[in-house]
Amino acid sequence: MDSKRDPLTAAGAVFGLATISCLLWGSAFPLIKLGYRYLGIRGITSQILFAGLRFTLAGILTVGLGKAVFKGKWLPKKSALPSILWLALFQTILQYTFFYVSLGHLSGVRGSILNGTGTFWAILIACLVFHQEKLNVRKIAGCLLGFAGILLVNLSGLKTGKAPFSLLGDSFMILSTIASSVSAALLRQFGRKEAPYLLSGCQFFLGGLVLTAFGLVSGGHFGTVTPQGVCILIALAFVSAIAYGLWALLLAHNPVSKVQIYFFITPVAGVFLSAWLLGERSQALGWPALLALICVSGGIYIVNRPQTSNKFKKKKIS
Repeated sequence: MDSKRDPLTAAGAVFGLATISCLLWGSAFPLIKLGYRYLGIRGITSQILFAGLRFTLAGILTVGLGKAVFKGKWLPKKSALPSILWLALFQTILQYTFFYVSLGHLSGVRGSILNGTGTFWAILIACLVFHQEKLNVRKIAGCLLGFAGILLVNLSGLKTGKAPFSLLGDSFMILSTIASSVSAALLRQFGRKEAPYLLSGCQFFLGGLVLTAFGLVSGGHFGTVTPQGVCILIALAFVSAIAYGLWALLLAHNPVSKVQIYFFITPVAGVFLSAWLLGERSQALGWPALLALICVSGGIYIVNRPQTSNKFKKKKIS
């Protein structure tokens, strides 16, 4: 597609829409933990039920908002069903099963930093699995710096005497980012054939129904229902509908790395919003968390930094 004719490839559009998405995603970390608190959610099955209800509602909102904004269709083509099934598996069912269980065992600050490493998985998967981009020294260096952030954030456990690495916490958050990275590559591939808002909305709805059914059948429930908890659930549905709708739109029109450069905003926003809303200021301002945040954000920038061609440099010098 000719970038001169496509406004969604313009630098300003990518910056604005990606920033909005990342700020919304950053807010999800403290909101989910507050949802657990206000709805009395305890245990894995109840966490999965909470996720399922959020994404079922998010699917309806995504399609409705997309229909209103783009004047498109309510339903995708039959040929898009396999794409929707693959996206539902990776983007909703796997990613958010791991994500919601993980946040039940991690602080918002720690979860935000670990989730920020998703950019590196996205680059590696796009390059090595889907062959959508080329892997170079700059991207490898950025990935190594970002993964150093994982080691640093786990040092915070040594200060409190707790285990520096949690199986259901840290490892599940990393698995969540890997599932998310696969879905980003799939969105890039499938978004050329079907409206991104339809793909996102339908896969949210389908994945949400699967999670909701699993949560109910396995005994998941809310310990209490409060107005604050219901408002948080609705807010999280809007976060998904708007953030993923915009992100899917950008990925359908741009290379993965061009969009992923802005993902560093997500862990930064998540850390500081968690510090503010959850009272995790001591963790957010501790040296392991701050250094890890710098490593993750710096690695994302290095991986996605625009490269100036030698040809342009020569012209500029002459």
